[in-house]
Amino acid sequence: MIPLYKLECLPRPLRLRKVVKIFAETENRLCTADADSTAAGPAADMTMDMSYFSGVLEMLIRDETFSDAALEALGKARETFRGAGEGSAGDLPRIRRAVNAVRHILLAETGRFPSDWDLVDGEGSLDPARRRPFAGMQVYLEDIRSPFNVGAMFRAAESFGAEKIWLSPLSADPRHKRAERTAMGCAAVLPWERTETIPPGPLFALETGGVDVGRFSFPLRGVLIAGSEELGVSPPVLAAADAELGRVSIPVFGVKGSLNVSVAFGIVMHAWAAARLISGSCPDFAAAREGAV
Repeated sequence: MIPLYKLECLPRPLRLRKVVKIFAETENRLCTADADSTAAGPAADMTMDMSYFSGVLEMLIRDETFSDAALEALGKARETFRGAGEGSAGDLPRIRRAVNAVRHILLAETGRFPSDWDLVDGEGSLDPARRRPFAGMQVYLEDIRSPFNVGAMFRAAESFGAEKIWLSPLSADPRHKRAERTAMGCAAVLPWERTETIPPGPLFALETGGVDVGRFSFPLRGVLIAGSEELGVSPPVLAAADAELGRVSIPVFGVKGSLNVSVAFGIVMHAWAAARLISGSCPDFAAAREGAV
């Protein structure tokens, strides 16, 4: 790491960028340590950094251009580093939160605000063997153009027990960097396939003009269709859904009158999963309830 005296000699914008990089690298190390409760080595390594981090915070706090709120948060982080003791595994969550707070304060100070795919994820690789999907719960993403939305929808679908995702030819690639980052590993464990035709049903669509999500009769087996961010579900696909299970809609009460497609999709997937749990059709009912967050 850069010696403190060298950091202090740098122009403020460059100094802040360097400190952001240091704290980002540290947070990634902490995620690795936190993911393995037996990682005595990574936890012990943090003891070498505590005095350094305290020194960095002292240097930052002397910078009077920070807002009062930022200075207060930096002061709290400094006290965390000072009180970290021997850097035992039990200290890691507190240290990581302090490191994360400092990193985001400095990002904001440099005019950078992170997108979801920039956030540090400590979960690591997901184990597909641990998945317990609902048999027959499938999804069709029709012309979802944003990689961010595709990734978010993969994450929601996996979390609520989807068995498989179908993608139209014009939907964004789940392997796109931004899609992978927002999916947080879910695209690697949730089976998916592109299709040029409407997948076999029974079909129902997430679209306006349908039955309230609180009263919709969710099927045990079926395909939930979510359409384009701009245009919704296409007329032929919507007609196919209307001819089978119909439409499910989410009532809204604000001035905007609409939701981001990935947010709306998550709401409906949760409602579908809840209906499956109530029906007792979950392959491991107790485990699913224990996994609730």
